[in-house]
Amino acid sequence: MTHEHDVPTEELERFGDYARETSALTILFHSRVAEQMGLSPTDEKCLDLAMRAEGPVTAGRIAELSGLSTGAVTGVIDRLERAGYVRRVRDPHDRRKVLVEVTIAEDKFGHLFVGAQETLREVLTQFTAQERDVVERYQRLMIETFRKRVVEG
Repeated sequence: MTHEHDVPTEELERFGDYARETSALTILFHSRVAEQMGLSPTDEKCLDLAMRAEGPVTAGRIAELSGLSTGAVTGVIDRLERAGYVRRVRDPHDRRKVLVEVTIAEDKFGHLFVGAQETLREVLTQFTAQERDVVERYQRLMIETFRKRVVEG
């Protein structure tokens, strides 16, 4: 079900400002996390993508999800492998394929995200269940729409 409503210019500008501020803070946060993990922000986000996949994933899939070229992803995987976060394994169903498997447990660096989880909990407690449903709908639509524009081109 699609609903389209006019959005006043001032409101669009406000939401744009919120999005830019959130984006900047998110980048700063992940830069700090990556630094503490001994990674670049790009490598940390690609590791995150691999961790959220259901099992080992191809380099091509990481490229699709990240929007990076396959050549850039090869360099990312090389660095992640040297740092001990992933390893390359043969696909058991197609020995010609190489998969990227995460080798480190999430709890090894989960402590780096405790503050973010606490912030999320603190903010969400300010909303009723019905309001959280609206916020969740907004977040899902933003992610879906942004992914189409950024990752899928």
